[in-house]
Amino acid sequence: MTSTGADVTAAPDRSAGWWNGDPIRVTALAMIALSVFWRAHVAFRGFLAADDYVLITQAAESDLTVAHLFALYNNHLMPGGRLIIWLVTEYVGLDYWPYVLLMAIGQAILGVVFLQLLRRLLQPSWLILLPLGLLLFSPLTLEATTWWAVGVNMLPMQIAMVLAIRAQVDYVRTRRPRHLVALALAVLFGLFFFEKAILVVALVFLLTAALYADGGPLRTVWTTIRRWWPSWLLLTALSLVFMAAYLTRSESSLRRPDSPDEVFSFLAQMLNSTVVPGLVGGPWQWLGAGDGAPVTAPPRVGTWVSWVIVVAVVVATVRLRPRAGRAWLLLVAYLVMVAAMLAATRLGSAFSGVAGGVPRYVSDVVVVAAICLGVAVVGLARTPAATPPAAGPLPERYREPVAVTLALVLVAVCLGTAWTTSRYGDEWAAKSGRSYIDTVRIELASAPPDTVFFDSPVPDNVVPRLSEPYNLQSRFFRALGARPTYVDEAEHPSVLDGLGRVKVATVVGSTIQPGSREGCGHLVTGGETVRIPLNEPRFAWPWVVRVGYLSSADGTATLRLGSGEAVFPIRKGLNQRFFRIVGGGDSVELTVTGTDLTLCTNEIAIGEPAPRPEE
Repeated sequence: MTSTGADVTAAPDRSAGWWNGDPIRVTALAMIALSVFWRAHVAFRGFLAADDYVLITQAAESDLTVAHLFALYNNHLMPGGRLIIWLVTEYVGLDYWPYVLLMAIGQAILGVVFLQLLRRLLQPSWLILLPLGLLLFSPLTLEATTWWAVGVNMLPMQIAMVLAIRAQVDYVRTRRPRHLVALALAVLFGLFFFEKAILVVALVFLLTAALYADGGPLRTVWTTIRRWWPSWLLLTALSLVFMAAYLTRSESSLRRPDSPDEVFSFLAQMLNSTVVPGLVGGPWQWLGAGDGAPVTAPPRVGTWVSWVIVVAVVVATVRLRPRAGRAWLLLVAYLVMVAAMLAATRLGSAFSGVAGGVPRYVSDVVVVAAICLGVAVVGLARTPAATPPAAGPLPERYREPVAVTLALVLVAVCLGTAWTTSRYGDEWAAKSGRSYIDTVRIELASAPPDTVFFDSPVPDNVVPRLSEPYNLQSRFFRALGARPTYVDEAEHPSVLDGLGRVKVATVVGSTIQPGSREGCGHLVTGGETVRIPLNEPRFAWPWVVRVGYLSSADGTATLRLGSGEAVFPIRKGLNQRFFRIVGGGDSVELTVTGTDLTLCTNEIAIGEPAPRPEE
């Protein structure tokens, strides 16, 4: 390349509008519509999951403030996502359909802007439908279009990637400053939703160097820096400002892998189980992961077949188009950046064994892969004088068998994609959280209005204990319209069981040793303190206590557990009282105060609230 603008075609004429009868454009729009409705159908089979509930709870507990929007979630900076979640929580509540709608809109926008990019970047050809189809239907992006906690980060980042590349391509062609503004806005848009969008900066540089600069590695880099330096000056400034702001707020999430074998296992899993199969319609089989999205589990033969297809496409396109080699190197370079980021932040943890099998970690790779496929198969949009020499045409005798083979492979990839998507939908449809919430809503509607509950965690398959304290029912249901009433002390509290049903409460844990007084157990008289041993000690912790007693009169009682103390009222007759206490030890001390008051008890339990067994 010897000049900056004369060797590429001007942007296509857009004055005719989108609906001008262009069959390629009409077909592409139909593909976008199909992908949006198909993915929305898959999403609607499922429900909210895991991180969704935590983010919704945080929104329900907070006002719409700058502090809330810019608060980190698991070290992720996502003010755009928090803003959307707050608005949906405030005006809709704990429901799933608004998020499915938003993800469908995001996917439609991504499809349209990517189509626009392809028409700017590539030569006019029906073959541009191949990279478009890869972006729209690749199973690697299923999580981004079905699981809100993933989609709210990844869809805006993918859109930002496309918009930034489009702006840079326009700047390379025209040198107009307005495209630099568009480039900056695209990067800022991505960073507003996901800090990982900082990779867009490196991607824009690598793509420009790979596709628009010639020569060896050093000359390519120098040409890219010198020729389009305003882009790099702008992006560098944005990156430095963002990183300074982010690093001052975040905690380091860098981890040290346990061994080199862990790194190699991760890379092998990422490539063999996720990336390579995912680019050709795999993984065909999924491994369920509770309410969250499943992880990849391709059959061994599927992995080998996918490698054969990918290698064949790379070799064939490199022989056909010299620029294809640079395109595939661009994909490799971006994949290396993503792998390095994942290895530095995901390995060395309890989940490093499956990190390479999680498609959401590489969803952004699909955008780059689709662009590289388009450049390799279709070719860059250039003037005839600047078109590099291509390999000679395929001999006549090979054209028909090659065409038939390619058609069969394309059909197989399409069928594999449909199968993989369907199986993913089956896994995604199994949602314990949806059943739990639906049951709670029904149970609360039929429960007496004075029903009160003791707080306890929701089931682990709804919100895992790692999310504590946001797995507590009192916080989980903050966004629910008619939510349960939670108390810290009551005579007849209820609890929700693992299915969401309202049950009479009891306490499961340590109990007192039986008393020696027949018909009474342990006798406590007014002003007297009685020490009662437990059948097993309790460590210091916030516990729930149940005291079942028979009292001769009304009064008050004090129970001590180690350094913890709780005062509760007692009523004449046979009664019980539930309350909370913070303490630990191998015995309790019970004191009652009141005129001519005596109290008998053989039922004191210290532990966690639970449903009383049905008789």
